This record gives sequence, C-alpha cells and structure tokens, in this order.
Amino acid sequence: MLAHEIDYHIYGEEMQYVEIELDPQEAVVAEAGSFMMMESGVQMETIFGDGSNQNESIMGKLFSAGKRMLTGESLFMTVFLNQYHAKRKVSFASPYPGKIVPLDLTQFGGKFICQKDAFLCAAKGVSVGIEFSRKLGRGLFGGEGFIMQKLEGDGLAFVHAGGTLARKELQAGEVLKVDTGCIVGFSQTVDYDIEFIGGIKNTIFGGEGLFYATLQGPGVVYIQSLPFSRLAGRIYASAPQGGGQQRGEGSILGGLGNLLDGDNRF
Repeated sequence: MLAHEIDYHIYGEEMQYVEIELDPQEAVVAEAGSFMMMESGVQMETIFGDGSNQNESIMGKLFSAGKRMLTGESLFMTVFLNQYHAKRKVSFASPYPGKIVPLDLTQFGGKFICQKDAFLCAAKGVSVGIEFSRKLGRGLFGGEGFIMQKLEGDGLAFVHAGGTLARKELQAGEVLKVDTGCIVGFSQTVDYDIEFIGGIKNTIFGGEGLFYATLQGPGVVYIQSLPFSRLAGRIYASAPQGGGQQRGEGSILGGLGNLLDGDNRF
C-alpha cells in the first residue's frame, strides 16, 4: 500500500463532517479551509501539492503544485500527521449543505475523476492532480471547462456533493444525460461528453442552458442535486438589490408581506 490506511466515520445529515482516526505516524491531506477540529498529538503542516511524491526534486514539487492552480485550487495543501503514541482523531467539514462521499480508489482501478471543487481530504499518498479534456466540445461548453481533478492511488479519498447524492452504475453502452453542473465525479471507464440540447424553444425559454453532459458506461457516476453555483445563484437572485429592496417571494402582498412575517431583523 502506498497510501496510509485510515479509518473514518461520517456524522450529520445535511451538514456533514468526516472524522478520521489516525494510527501513530499516519497522516491525511486536506484542501485548505476544510479543517474542523483535531485532538492533541496531531501535527498540522502546510506543503506544496499533495505530498504523494516525497522523493521529487524541488522543481518537481513546484510543477506538481502549480498544476493545481489550473483547477482554481491553492498551491498548498495541509497534512495532518499523528505524532502521538496512540490513535488520534481529526475532522473535516463539508463547505455547504450536502453529502460527503468516501471513495476507496482501489475499487475504481486506482483513479477517480471529479469536478474541480469536490475534493475534501484523502489518506496521505493519494495523488490529487488534474485531468485534461481531449474533446473540444467538452472543454468549451462543459460546466467544468477543459480541466477536472483526478484522484489517483490505492487509499481512501473523500469528496463533497451538494444537496442530495445519486449514485448510478452504468452498464456498457448505457447513457445518462445530466446537467453539467450536477456532476460530482465518475470512474475512469465512463466516457464524458457535451451535447447540445437543441430546439429554439428549449434554447431560449428552457432556462437549463444550451448543453448537457452525456455519461456513457460502463462505470459509476455520482450526481448532486444542488451544485454550489446554482445555490449561489439563487441566493444572489433573492438578495436585496439596490436600495435594500427584496422580493416578497411566495406572497401576493409582495414587500408588504415582509411586515407580516416572523423575521424582520434590522
């Protein structure tokens, strides 16, 4: 085994966190900003990249870390190492409502492809890299652009999905059509492409964008019901716009309805 063998437990329903139990000298790597809490005896260290190739030269580590910038992530990741003589625990929280998905990479042939902001944490030794799209349509019109993340190794990794999670096992030749932003990730055997929705009415009035993703089996696909971009868009649309006004959604009284509800904080 190249990656550390870690134990874990996921707590919560809609706002989850994962608690990872580390044996002495075991470590876990995490995305910046995902740390929640840890017991004494665990040392936290910021490193370039993911720490999966400790024997690389300085330039090799810089290049490996620099590739992460293409996915919009930080150059740095954080390693949590148990330096205590007994088991210690460290926890990482999901960034918004949804589900944390544990992935045993050995069950996916040592590689899993996910959207660029899905990764949460992984056993030390798991490589967090980038996956370039070789298809022009996918790169230009896919919600994730030319680049997605790839998790490689033989250990445990954890990704986060927004809203409710759907796991689909596609048979050979079976096709699933998905909103581009709703993809969490898929096994390396799945063929991923972009397809034009078509139809003037669909294009102009459908409100679903011009393209959707086609995922063709065989393989496993994870789909999220609430991408963060959709959540942020709804919050922005409902936020007070210029002059402090806000929409009175769900009420024929409009703004007057705000005087009658139970939340009138200043």
